[in-house]
Amino acid sequence: MAQLEIRNVTRRFGDFVAVDDVSFEIKSGEFFTLLGPSGCGKTTLLRMIAGFDLPDRGSIVLDGVDLKDTPAERRPIHTVFQSYALFPHMTVEQNVAFPLRMAGKDDATIRSTTRAALEQVKLDDKGGRYPHELSGGQKQRVALARGLVNRPRLLLLDEPLGALDAKLREQMQLELIRLQKDVGVTFVFVTHAQAEALALSHRIAVMNHGRIEQLDEPSRLYGFPKTRFVADFIGNVNMLDATVASTGATLSLALGKLGTIAAPAKEGAQPGQQGVYVIRPEQVSIRAAADAAPEPNQFEGRVYDFLYIGDVTTYIVDLADGHRIEALLANSLPGRARFFDVGDRVRVSWKAEAGAFLDA
Repeated sequence: MAQLEIRNVTRRFGDFVAVDDVSFEIKSGEFFTLLGPSGCGKTTLLRMIAGFDLPDRGSIVLDGVDLKDTPAERRPIHTVFQSYALFPHMTVEQNVAFPLRMAGKDDATIRSTTRAALEQVKLDDKGGRYPHELSGGQKQRVALARGLVNRPRLLLLDEPLGALDAKLREQMQLELIRLQKDVGVTFVFVTHAQAEALALSHRIAVMNHGRIEQLDEPSRLYGFPKTRFVADFIGNVNMLDATVASTGATLSLALGKLGTIAAPAKEGAQPGQQGVYVIRPEQVSIRAAADAAPEPNQFEGRVYDFLYIGDVTTYIVDLADGHRIEALLANSLPGRARFFDVGDRVRVSWKAEAGAFLDA
C-alpha cells in the first residue's frame, strides 16, 4: 500500500499553472525525488505536501487520510530547507530538541532522543556549539537531525545540498543515503541536479511545465528515457534526427545523408514516422578511421574538439552530414592523457541495441 498518494493535484497562480493534474504514489521507506528545471512545479508540489500551500484541485493522502483539513503544524511531516533555517540564538542541541519541546515531551526523553539524533549525524561532540561556529556541512546535518528527531512519517528535503561545494555535497549525499537506511523514514527530495537525483533515489519523477514526464528508477530513466525532454535533461546525450525505414525485431532508422542504422525496436513505430534517435556518449566507441569497428552502426568523421576530464576524454566528432556526436574514451593507460588530436580522422560506432528512437 502507498504511504503518500498525490491524486490529480493542480495548483494555479493566476493564469500560470504551476502543477498540472499530477498523480503518483510513494511507498513507505522510499527515497523519492522530484527532479526538474527551475519553474517546473517541484517545489510547489513539495509545499503542498508540507501544508504550506493548498491545491486548487485534487487531493494529497497520507496513510489513507486526506490532508486537506490538516494544517502544516499538525501534519506528521518535517521539511529541511536549503537555508538550514536553524535558530542562531540556540545551540546545536537546543535546535535539535526544539520539535520535541514543541510536542511537550518530558526533559528526560528530550535529552536522550536529542543525544541519539546527534549521534546519528555524527555531531554528538558539537551539542554546545552555535550555528555560526559550524561549517556548511555541519549545519546541514543539524537540520537533518532536527527534521528526524521526532520520527516524522515523511521528511521533505527542498534542495538541501544546494548551498554546499561540490566535494562536501558528495559527502552529504553519502550521509543522506546512510541516514535514510538507518531511520527508515520516507524521504521526498527536490532537486534540479540530475547526478544527485540518480545517486540518491529509489525512484525519480522528472517534471516539466507542471507535469510528470516520466516516473521511474534511476537506471531506467537514464537508459530508457520515454521522451525527448527526459533524454536531454538526464545526463549528456547525442540526438540525431531520424525517420523509421522499417520495423521488426530491430528498427531500421534513416539518418538523412548518413544512411541507415539499426536501433532497438519501439512499440507502435511505423515506417515513415519521424523522430529523434538518442544515444549516450559512453555508448559510442571511437577509434582511428582506418580501424574497422565490430558494431553495425559506424561512421567516419573528424575530431572537432575534446575535453579531458581525468578518467575519460570526451571527443566531439564532426560527421559527414554536419552533425556532431560525442564519444567517450577511457584514459586507462598510465601517463597518456589523450589519444586523438583536433582534425584527426576517426571512426565512431555503436551497437544495434544501444540508444533509442523517440517521437519528435
